[in-house]
Amino acid sequence: MKLARHMQNLAYNPGVHPKGGGLPGLDVLKNVMGSINLFGIIATVGALALSALIWAWGHHSGGHQAEQNGKKGTVVAAGCALLLGAANGIVTFFSAMGTQVH
Repeated sequence: MKLARHMQNLAYNPGVHPKGGGLPGLDVLKNVMGSINLFGIIATVGALALSALIWAWGHHSGGHQAEQNGKKGTVVAAGCALLLGAANGIVTFFSAMGTQVH
């Protein structure tokens, strides 16, 4: 009976909170994630430029399918850039919202 009550309380509040500096290599992991984010942003710039070229080429050559694909690629690249740039803010926002759940 006592164990069941303890497990029930543990399920409601495990007492785990994020803590910086708890594991070795945390700075290395942050650098790796920052580098991956930078690589993604650079790739997005290339995708945006290529999509814009396809859009322009399709428009001027009368290729309606190429024009539509260029438009889609441009919108996707812009959305990807938005998400990559806002990644820290998005994670921080939802992490803060998650701490308020009881």
